[in-house]
Amino acid sequence: MASIQARKGVDEHGKQRTHYRVQVRLRGFPPVGATFERKTDAKEWAQATEAAMRDGTYFPQREAKRRTVRDLVTRQLDSVRTRRPHDHERQQWLLGWWREQLGEYALAQVTPALIAKQRDELLKSRSPATVNRYLAALSKAFSNAVREWHWVHENPVRRVAKETEPQGRVRFLSDAERAALLSGCRQSELPELHLIVLLALTTGMRRGELLGLRWPDVDLERRLIVLNKTKNRERRSVPIVPEVVALLREHAKVRRLDSDLLFPGNGSRPMDIDRAWYVAVRAAEIKELRFHELRHTAASYLAMSGATTAELAAVLGHKTLAMVKRYAHLSDQHTEAVLERMTDKFFRRAS
Repeated sequence: MASIQARKGVDEHGKQRTHYRVQVRLRGFPPVGATFERKTDAKEWAQATEAAMRDGTYFPQREAKRRTVRDLVTRQLDSVRTRRPHDHERQQWLLGWWREQLGEYALAQVTPALIAKQRDELLKSRSPATVNRYLAALSKAFSNAVREWHWVHENPVRRVAKETEPQGRVRFLSDAERAALLSGCRQSELPELHLIVLLALTTGMRRGELLGLRWPDVDLERRLIVLNKTKNRERRSVPIVPEVVALLREHAKVRRLDSDLLFPGNGSRPMDIDRAWYVAVRAAEIKELRFHELRHTAASYLAMSGATTAELAAVLGHKTLAMVKRYAHLSDQHTEAVLERMTDKFFRRAS
């Protein structure tokens, strides 16, 4: 018997989309499923699959034996280029390693044991956190091969243990570093860099969220940005401080007519800021500063201003409080300073 479920979601342009998840269960065969954009396609696939099972012509391992890891990586990178262009270079680097190591393996030959062996090789030259990023990239590709491309029926990476990562470092800009960085951004050959960095520092938005912003997402009158596409797939509203609103109004005067992106690049892709960013960091004479640490800086400033972990999670868009606990000690330091001033004012003077 086949069952079809309609599932609603939001695509990369913020539009409501419905896709259909179909699952076929027939005695003597493992459950198989697939996802389609049209219900008609889902019904046709279910009918054809059931018929093949009953006729004895259904071979669940056919694609898995024909397709290789090289095919998997190529298809996944094509998908990333279309749906997450800002992440394509990073995924090319991560998945390229798997292509080099396992490219000629048929997908049916890729077992958890084989992946675990490669994981251990990676650990000889890379940190646990980096190794987990390699595993995550491969896992996403296999998940697509299961749900969308119907090449395999199981994601083998799910049965491979991830490495325990050390607690994430909290690196944030000092007042002097912040001033130097913003000065370097103002002098950049990329005029938009200063606004992008200022937005990151005042909102805590991720790089992908910032560069993927579209003008319909920005309400300058209400001083609000609505993020429809986030890392955790939940919609989030982010306030804009008045100083940044003024800069956005100026930026809107020179917006391009062929794109609704705030920061458009070539064609339909967001702007590439890598070169300009590294030049600005060097000009500011700041060592080992990644763009993501602007998000850490925003969170740290909030914590030092007395924000609770719940408030931090709401601003940063975390589903749980676990990710923001790394900033708790900064809030503690703020509380200690407040108590110290109170004690000095009301008790030490009296004594």
